[in-house]
Amino acid sequence: MAAGKNQYQPDYAVSPGWVLEERLDAQGITHAEFARRCDRSPKLISEIIAGKAPIVPQTAFQFELVLGVDASIWLGIEADYRLYRIRAAAEKKAEAAGLWSQSFPVKDLIKRGVIQKPVSEGKAVSELLAFFGVASIKAWKMKYENVNIAFRHSPAFESDGAALTAWLRLNEIDALDQRCANYNVSRFKKALAQVRQLTRIPIHEALKNARVLFNEAGVALSWVKPLPKTRVSGAAWWVSPGRPVVALSARHKTDDHLWFSLFHEAAHIILHGKKHVYVDRANGGSDAIETEANQWAVDFLIPNTAWDNFVAKGSFRSTDVRRFADEHKIAPGIVVGRLQHTKQIAWSHLNRLKTRLRWSDE
Repeated sequence: MAAGKNQYQPDYAVSPGWVLEERLDAQGITHAEFARRCDRSPKLISEIIAGKAPIVPQTAFQFELVLGVDASIWLGIEADYRLYRIRAAAEKKAEAAGLWSQSFPVKDLIKRGVIQKPVSEGKAVSELLAFFGVASIKAWKMKYENVNIAFRHSPAFESDGAALTAWLRLNEIDALDQRCANYNVSRFKKALAQVRQLTRIPIHEALKNARVLFNEAGVALSWVKPLPKTRVSGAAWWVSPGRPVVALSARHKTDDHLWFSLFHEAAHIILHGKKHVYVDRANGGSDAIETEANQWAVDFLIPNTAWDNFVAKGSFRSTDVRRFADEHKIAPGIVVGRLQHTKQIAWSHLNRLKTRLRWSDE
């Protein structure tokens, strides 16, 4: 988050020129006399009083000698006043950009404590820019609107673009807080093999352990509750040249979808370029890339030969699924999800073998 986010910021500032004039009046010193004592031009003193010229260190030191007010105080008043004017100008400009801020789920971001409740459209823009870590809407567009995004699900579930970027930023903030080793693809593959077996233990414990394994391999693993209109299951990108991120939303709230999304996004990190942001949603991206990531995840979770032998038997009772899952050390819900996806069973069958997920605030 932005530095100084929790510092007090008054909605007014005293002009150093006003303070100077009050001081001169109190001591009965004219502008011209004060200029002579400071060895400065009357024009400069007039401009400082009018707020047109700033008080610089040399001038502040001269004011200290003549008026007995420490130079640091003059410089502090000057800095506060100039910063106030910059903020005021930025907010005035931001008022005109109110439509931009209205496209974001501001209320939800306030509830999550990542931005403060804005008192105006201009404040809303400022809060959002600080949240995204950019100085302008133009900079935000450069960061988020010019990325190549790969999507996986139906266009019927298209996400809202502004909300999606907010969800990505929440994951980015979480990822940057994680301490990761230098990325190593060999260690990452080994970590994924261990995570595959973690799918059999309670989900919250499994995710915490998975994060440790990912971090040791140089990958940040984040899970953030989806925002309204972010119909996204996961994403993968490189937050810096040496820091890949896998982000999960648990949107479907079942373990099979969550784990498949994790391995699908991991495939993007292993197989595909660092310049793209791969988001599991509709439209955009390369079908070939998404197909490759899907197939990699499918094969990693359940090897093809083992799967073909299982399907060939044609028996998909609960006991059959559990036995197969035990043999291959994965969660039975993953097996059920693949059977449903390949239409071996109906979407309504064997869902009791899946683990249902929920967020702590639900």
